Order: sequence, then C-alpha cells, then structure tokens
Amino acid sequence: MDDAVRPAWWIYRGTGHPRARPLGDDLPPPPPWRDFRGGPLQPDPPDDEDGLVRRLGTSGGAPASREEANAVNAALYLRRPLLVTGPPGVGKSSLAYRISRELRLGRVLRWPISSRTAVAHGLYSYDPIGRVHDLAAERGGPGEASAPAAEGAAPAAAGGEDIGDYLRLGPLGTVLLAHRLPRVLLVDEIDKGDLDLANDLLDVLEEGEFRIPELTRRRIAAHEVEVPTDDPGRRAPIAGGRVACRAFPLIVMTSNGEREFPEAFKRRCLHLDMGHPDEERLAAMVAAHFERRFAGTGNAEEAGEQARRLVHRFLERRLEAGGLTPDQLLNSVHIATSAPGAADGEAWDELLDFLWRRVTGPEVRDTWA
Repeated sequence: MDDAVRPAWWIYRGTGHPRARPLGDDLPPPPPWRDFRGGPLQPDPPDDEDGLVRRLGTSGGAPASREEANAVNAALYLRRPLLVTGPPGVGKSSLAYRISRELRLGRVLRWPISSRTAVAHGLYSYDPIGRVHDLAAERGGPGEASAPAAEGAAPAAAGGEDIGDYLRLGPLGTVLLAHRLPRVLLVDEIDKGDLDLANDLLDVLEEGEFRIPELTRRRIAAHEVEVPTDDPGRRAPIAGGRVACRAFPLIVMTSNGEREFPEAFKRRCLHLDMGHPDEERLAAMVAAHFERRFAGTGNAEEAGEQARRLVHRFLERRLEAGGLTPDQLLNSVHIATSAPGAADGEAWDELLDFLWRRVTGPEVRDTWA
C-alpha cells in the first residue's frame, strides 16, 4: 500500500518497518472512559530483536491490508483489545509481532491458552509451599522461633528474602503494570480456553487493574514489594497489592473459531477476521525469512525464482484441495534451498505431497489416516 493512500490518522501504517518517530509523539490521549492512572511507572520494556526475526524474518514483509491497519489503529486510539479470527496459519499471532516491530514497543508478552487456563494463571503465581519450606529451613526445624522483624521494616520471609521472591507476575499481570506506552500482549488461541475464561477476563480488561491478595494483608500492604515479572531478570515494585496500568496495553487475542464468545466479551473487543494470504503476501513471507539465504547462495536471482515457482505451485494446490497453511509453504522452501538438487525430479513431487497434506477444513482426518 502506497503512503499516498494511507489515511493521515493512521499511526500503525502496516509497512513492516520500525517507524522513525517515537510512538509517544503521535499517540493521542485515550477516551475519557479508558484513561488509566496506575503507578508506579515502569522502565521501558526490553527489546527482543531475535524474537522478531524468528517470527517475522529480517525484511518488512507484505504491507498490511486496509482492514488490518484500520483494526490496529482503532485499537490504539480506543485502548481496546483486538480479537483476531481466521483459519490456522494465516498470520494471526504474527500480527502482535508486526505491531511491536513497527511501533517499537519492545518485547511481546505471550500468554498461550489451553483448556485448563484460568485468568489467575495469566495474572500471577504464588509459591506458598516453597516459602514455608524456606522459612522452616531458616528456623532450623519445627519449634524454633524466628527473630522478630524490626518495627517498620518490610516483612521478610526466610533468610531476609521478601515475600516477592515467592510471587511472579504472569504475562497478563506484567502487561498491566504502569508503562509509559502500551505494551503488546499476545493471548494465543483464546478459543481453546475454558468456557468461563472470556467472562472472567471482562473485569480485568475493563478496569485495567487487579489485586494480589497475598500483598493486601495489613502488615505487608504498608510496604512496596518487588515482584519478578514475565520479562526475564526484571522485577516490579507493587504497593498495597494493586497492579494498575497507565497506558492500556495493545492486546491481540487470536481464535481459530473453535467456539463462540459471550456477547459482553465481544462488545469490549474490536474484531478482525483474517483470510488466507494472497500471492503477494506469501511471496513477502518467503522473502522475509529467506532473503539472507538467497543472497548467500551466490545466485540470489535463481533462488528467488525457485521460491516464486513454489509459491505459485502452492497456491494452485491450495485452490485445488484447500486446507493448506503458509507454514507448509515455508517448510518446502527451506528444504528446496537447503541442498542443491533437493527440488528436482519425482522425489521432490513425492515430498511436496507429504509436506502439503491438508491440515485444516472438512475431512482433514481422512488425509492423516
């Protein structure tokens, strides 16, 4: 999409390249009903360039569609979560990483959902058994009295360690800390969660905060406690057991359409439905992941042409049989470009039949029998 046809109000341009201006220079204030004032303010999140390259490749990839860019910008302006639906493998999860790269928002926090996931798992965890064991070891066994804490001192657990050492913020809890700019959270495959998960998220998404009961008891609540976060090696100070956001995070929740969501949940989200990528987008995906390899072959033009033929053949197979995902195309390009002659002859046709077995759509089970 040419810059000339991108609306002026767009902050996220969908180019796949980091923007030159800091997001804080252009992000307008939130709506009054989404204006949060949590604290204390946290340092900017760490970068994760290796993670972005692994997910997206080195180049910008295909430009975003107008629908995608409209949805992301609406989420930024309104401070609302994005519910992204579509078939498996079409790039729903990658959207969170594309947003983070372009807007320079640092490491993406990821919360994978399973059938046993509860909201509490995403907020924080507490290890009471470990704390009791450490306390017993410090006392020297049952019956030994521990020294009383000095008046006004922060409550210690064992060996002078704070209760914060037995707590850890999860990805949802970490993203709700008070940050200067929105952090990006990927809630992956939320439709795999328990029926109550979406309902249980409503209050957290609406209020932008939660409490840690273990830190709200009177003796502890009077002190600021440092708790490890979901960012490796980082801790955050929490006062009174309350975690509250400043800039509401940009939350991308993906769904493969395995279940419907409650109306109240859908009203609080913005919905983006992603279809299968077209030839331009598939070619851009291949280029983003393999351009360094093509350049290292000594004949980048020939390697690129081989990849284009594979994209075309993949699209023909997808049109004919359906049920194919971009991951399967990338797998075939990797093998084709890994060794000379790998993509030649009948053996290659047999391998493509194996790699390009349908994984989505009706009667898929028959192709895996």
